[in-house]
Amino acid sequence: MFGKKRIRKPGHRGPEDLPFADMDGKELHVGDYVESFRYALGYCRILLTDKGYVYESLENGTRINWARMIDASTKYQKVKKLDKKPT
Repeated sequence: MFGKKRIRKPGHRGPEDLPFADMDGKELHVGDYVESFRYALGYCRILLTDKGYVYESLENGTRINWARMIDASTKYQKVKKLDKKPT
């Protein structure tokens, strides 16, 4: 039971193969501002922490890991990239 190696199925994609892009396919980077469509985050900025990429809400300070924002059907993030910092 313990110590067994998990075997991936052929064609299985890991997190390193997923695009880090918004729902329109625009590439996301650290420091970008986005509007979140999950977890009532509102407007967020993207940060890089020791645990990886996170979205930090500008409204309440909540941080959510980027992997929780992946849309299962498109593999893109459930956010929309903003051109400038929201006011």
